[in-house]
Amino acid sequence: MKPEQTRNIKLTLLALLTVTTLNAEAIAAEAPVHATAAPSAVFAKVGDTVILQQDYDAAFAAGMRKKFYHGRVPEGGAAAMQREVGDTLVTNALLLQEAKRRSLKPDDAAIQQTIEQYDKRYHDSKQWQQTRAQFVPTLTKQLQQESLLSQLENLIRNVPQPDVKQIQEYYTANPDKFTEPEQLQLSVILLKVDPSSPPAVWDKTRADALDLIKKLRNGADFATLARKHSGDSSSEKGGDLGYLHQGMLPQGAQENVDKLKPGEISEPVRLLEGVAIFRLNDRKPPKLNDFETSRERARDLWLREQGERSWTAFIARLKKETPIQVDESRYLPVPAANGEHAIKK
Repeated sequence: MKPEQTRNIKLTLLALLTVTTLNAEAIAAEAPVHATAAPSAVFAKVGDTVILQQDYDAAFAAGMRKKFYHGRVPEGGAAAMQREVGDTLVTNALLLQEAKRRSLKPDDAAIQQTIEQYDKRYHDSKQWQQTRAQFVPTLTKQLQQESLLSQLENLIRNVPQPDVKQIQEYYTANPDKFTEPEQLQLSVILLKVDPSSPPAVWDKTRADALDLIKKLRNGADFATLARKHSGDSSSEKGGDLGYLHQGMLPQGAQENVDKLKPGEISEPVRLLEGVAIFRLNDRKPPKLNDFETSRERARDLWLREQGERSWTAFIARLKKETPIQVDESRYLPVPAANGEHAIKK
């Protein structure tokens, strides 16, 4: 989990300046059907902090806009978002209480600089001029909270530097993190096809690819045919793609190439942009880098993981030690694995 994922869901300028209605079609199947809560309705009590239902609803709406702005909400998406937002608000309340207990102060200079940047960016916006007086106090409060959360998180994640023995032990226990993946030196002939072409065009191109494969297996020069027929940018180099590692090829292509021995030609592989023929020229096995080469990376990874453990344990302790009451009555049921709806949790 990245640090910013544990902070409060940030309301964007658009969310604060305008009332944007969520795509009704996208969430119709999952939108809560409960009546609008009264302004004073309480969503949660976290220690001495009260989170109002209207504040939860605003955070949920902003979260849905941000996550599902470009597409339909998948089954269970709204239910999962409800719980994610609820947990985030509860966690932030706990953290802000702890920041207050530790007498942390917001970085007022940085906050003022951010507000000045908004003023500069939206100087010519009539909407900004009309809503600035209402918007700036809300923005200031949010920035103050984020400043406190950031300071507290940095304090908790700032674990002591590991000694050489700890780094060595981490390196030894996690060889996969310091191993260079297998590398394949490949060449390709790509017979280009427009993705919207009818099946007959794709079938004809595959037949052409089979003809080229037959020539190659009968001794034809791969580089010569690549220069003549390939639509890939590598054609000028005889189709040479250089060394590639796992994840750089599309899945279908990778599966075909994995079966090859050096010097062998693949079967035709359909890609988004056409039909490809691959030749495996060389295969370099995975290589474990030695400790000295990996020492700095091992230290950084150790610090990151220990910082994450410290942060996770810290939040868990706050939740255990603080009285928390959450009204989950408006939560949608979580879909069960069989497609039915599970009991609310």
